[in-house]
Amino acid sequence: MYKFIAFALIIIATTSQAQVHWHNVDSAFAPLPPSVHVYYTNDSIDGKPNIAYYVSAELKDKSLDFAAQIGYGKRFTPSQYYLNEGKPLLVVNCTFFEFVNNSNLNLVMNDGKLLAYNNAAIAGHGKDTFTYRHAFASAIGITKKRKADVAWLYTDSTKPLPYASQIPLNPIKDSSATFVYQTVGLAKWHMQTAVGGGPVLLQRGRIAISNNEELKFAGKAGLTDKHPRTCMGYTKDGELIVMCVQGRFPNIAEGVNLTQEAQLLKDLGCTEALNLDGGGSSCLLVNGKPTIQVSDKEGQRPVPAVFMIKVK
Repeated sequence: MYKFIAFALIIIATTSQAQVHWHNVDSAFAPLPPSVHVYYTNDSIDGKPNIAYYVSAELKDKSLDFAAQIGYGKRFTPSQYYLNEGKPLLVVNCTFFEFVNNSNLNLVMNDGKLLAYNNAAIAGHGKDTFTYRHAFASAIGITKKRKADVAWLYTDSTKPLPYASQIPLNPIKDSSATFVYQTVGLAKWHMQTAVGGGPVLLQRGRIAISNNEELKFAGKAGLTDKHPRTCMGYTKDGELIVMCVQGRFPNIAEGVNLTQEAQLLKDLGCTEALNLDGGGSSCLLVNGKPTIQVSDKEGQRPVPAVFMIKVK
């Protein structure tokens, strides 16, 4: 991890303390490399029905290739990415996006190159109609040396690399949609592969949700509403964790809120973790096989970017 500035964590209290029991289901998704495992739970969370899967992968396993791909102005289902990208071991949705131009609203990096950028400005409403808020969105990245990091980023299409803060930064209000950040205190983020989302859920192994800084969800609803969720994190032992939680199925799998999602990752030993696009976008494939049942009645939602694990 890259840590440049000391800071005091703001810890989010959680009412979801009971650990769920995870069951190894490797045989249902075989063949798998020895360094990759798949787990399933249907234990209730706070008395509500729950279904979730996660994949653990050893970052140091050089037979694994961690990659990302975008749709270049188009959206594809995870199953279409699976076929188009040579049948990767894992395919999962990642970034938030807009439907008009099928544009990613978060950073995507592959082979050390920026493929998509953070949304630069959020237009104000009401008395703030003529102002913009510029927030540092979060992402998870993996270096060439196979070290993972979660950071808050500034991206610029004129710069080859993003700039990162290792602490959450408050958004900046400005009258310009093209406000230029001063990069003092930020450092170039040298990642081989990275995908963005937000907000961050865990910092230094503790639940600390940076929703107020990232402006992902309005009010308290973002913390308390239950939805399907996709998230990623990593442990101090070098395990990458990719998780999907099923939701919007009353009495079967209702989904989780951000605090419950963070607790699931904390219980697995994640040091840092962040939320990714969820809802109808949440979809995790292992060897092309679905894990959770997606919530959209039409089936898998086409998305403009995915994170992948490939076997070399």
